[in-house]
Amino acid sequence: MNQLRVNRALGMEDPLSSSAPQGLRDVLNEEAFKRKIAVERKRTERCKDPFLLMLLEADAHSGARRGGKNLDNVVCALLPATRETDVIGWYKDQAIVGVMFTGLAPCDKSTVLSTILTRVSTALRNELTFDQFSQISISFHFFPDEWDHDNSDRPSNLALYPDLQSSKESKRLVFGLKRTIDVTGSALLLASCAPLFAAIAVVIKVTSRGPVFFKQQRVGQYGKRFMFLKFRSMYANNDHSEHKEYVTKLIAGNAERISRNGRTEGVYKLANDRRITPIGRFLRRTSLDELPQFLNVLWGDMSLVGPRPPIPYELAAYETWHRRRLLQVKPGITGLWQVEGRNRIPFDDMVRLDLQYATSWTPLLDLKILIRTPAAVIKGAY
Repeated sequence: MNQLRVNRALGMEDPLSSSAPQGLRDVLNEEAFKRKIAVERKRTERCKDPFLLMLLEADAHSGARRGGKNLDNVVCALLPATRETDVIGWYKDQAIVGVMFTGLAPCDKSTVLSTILTRVSTALRNELTFDQFSQISISFHFFPDEWDHDNSDRPSNLALYPDLQSSKESKRLVFGLKRTIDVTGSALLLASCAPLFAAIAVVIKVTSRGPVFFKQQRVGQYGKRFMFLKFRSMYANNDHSEHKEYVTKLIAGNAERISRNGRTEGVYKLANDRRITPIGRFLRRTSLDELPQFLNVLWGDMSLVGPRPPIPYELAAYETWHRRRLLQVKPGITGLWQVEGRNRIPFDDMVRLDLQYATSWTPLLDLKILIRTPAAVIKGAY
């Protein structure tokens, strides 16, 4: 890609062609800037046009007062050097300056970064002394961010989600209450279900070869992976390719409902999965195979209520907006989707229910979902 194509992708035929006079530009405060980032993420999810977040931070060793003065000078340099459509504001008040380069056309990221870095560096050198310039660190963050599926720690780029972090801080007490309910509830259920655990384990070992527990990597909050537990309901060493193919179609909206007996309207699931053992079908219909997940709740990987955690190959098929279901709350054993529609609704509707839960969550809503869950299981949901 040549320089002209990059400039056109950035909307910059000339470095200063669409810059506005400094007095006509607004520098957003921290709250407004973070809100703009959230809005721009949703716009990108809808329009597919990526944006770039650039963060400029003063060296911590330069001192708060001196660093703040340097950043004021940085803002003065950025205003005439960026486009009128770019958004400038405080990512962290008087500590980190942010610029969102919006409306970028999809193109080679490294070339775009090089072009913007050159433009910004030139503007800063003209405004700052050499000592001041050397104390400024610059980082770049593209959205959609590329979640590293090989990284089991935390593939999402949290710099792009400052609004979620702020919300988490403001709701620290209620999330603490949720965690208390999770620990207390899972511990009590594990203790009371111990005889049932033992009985299921014996039946699984007697009826088929293989371990009692099925262990699988799942994707939790912020894309962090964890070891997910269930009672084994399938034959050991089976092929997952058929399931992978079906869920890929399901996520893309191309899957058809499958009827288990040929008479019902069917569900969005491999209802006639030959990998499942006879006792496994009973465990799945009654949701008894889910009981070991109370250990995942106790360990902090899951909550009693929340979105279901996807398999990594499911995450790889997600649209950008689908990822939001993994960002705001921990995954859960049950949730709004399980009691409202379960496998009878398309994948996009499931995600919308998860997002509805994440934005309207309260301890009372969790209680209502928990109360409704046994009835959903009794109705014979798969």
